[in-house]
Amino acid sequence: MMITFAMLATALAEVRSYLDERQRRLLWGAFAAVLGRGGVTLVAAAAGVARSTVSIGAQQVRAGSVPADGRIRAPGAGRPRVEETQPGVDHAVKELVDPTSRGDPTCPTRWTSKSMRWVVKGLVGKGFTVARSTARRLVRGAGYRLMKLFKTKEGASHPDRNAQFEHIAATVADSLAAGEPVISADTKQRELVGEYTNNGREWQPAKVPEQVNGHDFPHPEVPRAIPYGVYVIGTNEGFVSVGVDHDTSTFAVASIRQWWYQQGRHRYPTAKTLTITVDAGGSNGYRRWGWKTELAKLAAETALNIRVCHYSPGTSKWNKIEHRLFSFISINWRGRPLRDYETILETIAHTTTDTGLSVASHWDTNLYPTGVKVSKAERKAVPLVPHQFHGEWNYTILAGPNKKVLTGKDDP
Repeated sequence: MMITFAMLATALAEVRSYLDERQRRLLWGAFAAVLGRGGVTLVAAAAGVARSTVSIGAQQVRAGSVPADGRIRAPGAGRPRVEETQPGVDHAVKELVDPTSRGDPTCPTRWTSKSMRWVVKGLVGKGFTVARSTARRLVRGAGYRLMKLFKTKEGASHPDRNAQFEHIAATVADSLAAGEPVISADTKQRELVGEYTNNGREWQPAKVPEQVNGHDFPHPEVPRAIPYGVYVIGTNEGFVSVGVDHDTSTFAVASIRQWWYQQGRHRYPTAKTLTITVDAGGSNGYRRWGWKTELAKLAAETALNIRVCHYSPGTSKWNKIEHRLFSFISINWRGRPLRDYETILETIAHTTTDTGLSVASHWDTNLYPTGVKVSKAERKAVPLVPHQFHGEWNYTILAGPNKKVLTGKDDP
């Protein structure tokens, strides 16, 4: 059978990754020697290497020479590194990428660490000439990696930060032991509805990417989705009410009300107290009287004493809903445009985890205007009883008008 050029190229490509440099050179040389006249040119073309490489391999095959010390290359062979030919280039790279030694903030090279192209350009300005691949090796050799900002700093923490964590944990544990409902609630980041980009990537047919708008301008007429979530601690269930207007305290309590009437009262028919853990700010912040007056209305109509525990300022990421519900919803709709509210609701409702998370969604089309004032009379009418430990963060809103001083353990 005659060996064609295509067959030779395929055979050489198949074995290439299994051989070191000397073995490949000898193989190419052996083929060239067998083919005879024109073999060097043919093998070089099939293997995609220089004719000189194949020629050297053929000479070594004919001579039968094998390095006694097991060398792959001859002593001194190979291109010298740029550090040898251009002394000081490694130090110049460190000066470019080190944020503490970039010099004048107005200098164009101050931001050369943003890409290899600018690193190369900065090195040229210092009198060095390197390829991008070499610049990348030098930067990595200097101990630098492409990294994004990492959210770890929490700012000034309250002296009773850890004590509040312990108080919340004890309150939740007592409620769960008594068979009472405990929820973690918060507002998720609002999303643009329409042909807009969404962070993340999704498997798509090759060369057929999803087409969306080139700009995400926050125009007032662009519809937005405002998800307010409820995560039921102890049952691993979630409920998300998607609003269309504003993230107000009224909307927050309306979302909790929807959860209670759709799910909560059926799962906890004998409940007397509902415990809610929330952040210190936002629509459910501990300073918002709108939040407290709306909770008082909910307590009165459901005959539930509502116990609220706020996480101390700057610790919102510890709220369980963030990493047990919202994070998985974000994963579920990443890389796809949220074209309409139906897509958002279905994506939320189909969010699951290996631990058995189930989520229900609700579309709230009501309007929740901002700027609503709470009068002193309305504040005074709220049957709010602060707990002995940080009563501004921990309090109970009674189902009736009776008030008494409560501690963290003798709440109704």
